[in-house]
Amino acid sequence: MQNNLQLSLVIPLFNEEESLPELFSWIKKVCTRESISFEVIFVDDGSKDKSWEVVSSLAEEHTEVRGIRFRRNYGKSAALNEGFAIAEGDVVITMDADLQDSPEEIPDLIKMIVEDGYDLVSGWKKKRYDPLSKTIPTKLFNAATRKMSGIYLHDFNCGLKAYKNDVVKSIEVYGEMHRYIPVLSKRAGFTKIGEKVVQHQARKYGTSKFGFERFLNGFLDLLTITFVSKFGKRPMHFFGLIGSLMFLLGSLVTVWMGIQKLYYVFYVKESARLITDQPIFYVALTLAIIGVQFFLAGFLGELVSRNAPDRNVYLYRETIRAEEKP
Repeated sequence: MQNNLQLSLVIPLFNEEESLPELFSWIKKVCTRESISFEVIFVDDGSKDKSWEVVSSLAEEHTEVRGIRFRRNYGKSAALNEGFAIAEGDVVITMDADLQDSPEEIPDLIKMIVEDGYDLVSGWKKKRYDPLSKTIPTKLFNAATRKMSGIYLHDFNCGLKAYKNDVVKSIEVYGEMHRYIPVLSKRAGFTKIGEKVVQHQARKYGTSKFGFERFLNGFLDLLTITFVSKFGKRPMHFFGLIGSLMFLLGSLVTVWMGIQKLYYVFYVKESARLITDQPIFYVALTLAIIGVQFFLAGFLGELVSRNAPDRNVYLYRETIRAEEKP
């Protein structure tokens, strides 16, 4: 372990007044034992209890404690994003405030980042102390995320994760994207993503703050991040392709009906049904109209993306100045 290494712990919280003193005491014990220089950033996500008073008290007694207090509840993603913005450590670790994540994992997580060279290490709660109503949807969610993202982690939603500082400074976490930080990191070019089996403890105080709706929201966010990752800077490639195929298919069907009409008139010498009397005509017309709409959506997407502030923002790994060349 590097003696000069600085650790930042970012801990979002919402109504966790009972657990905070015990959690900080546990963190301090581990870091003192391992000679780790650390800071703890508590982000109070609009708590209604005395959580902020507890954070303020801890900050008065311990120089390692920093705090952010939201005016209202914005969600875990917002809390992490703001914590990441002020984190100064070489390694940044996130954990939940409910004592279900064990600070005893801190040294091994740091080792995987510093010595093994991982950009991000995600915890895997292999043995969980949650009801089936939570574990079964979680397994389905993780399976879908692995399939769509190509990142083979067992537990995307585990709050216990470790990052290089460059990673947290290069991503923006919003909405409910905290579940997909590994996906956001991969999109930003940080591809060495590891996993560690971590201890999961039963909740000691209070109740879970997440409801069943998080799984639906999580699936919608997964679709969003998958689309944005691939087509965020080139929406016409998605909408234009679909629109062109649908318009072409509608046009081919229309041409086929026209040729069929002429064939009956000039070769069979029989009167054929009017093209507009055939149900397939309206299918072709609908395809053509929807195709044009997709095409227009692509143009509008291009106009919006061209005015986006990050249109030409790219992440550098490193640069070489002229005076640095041998």
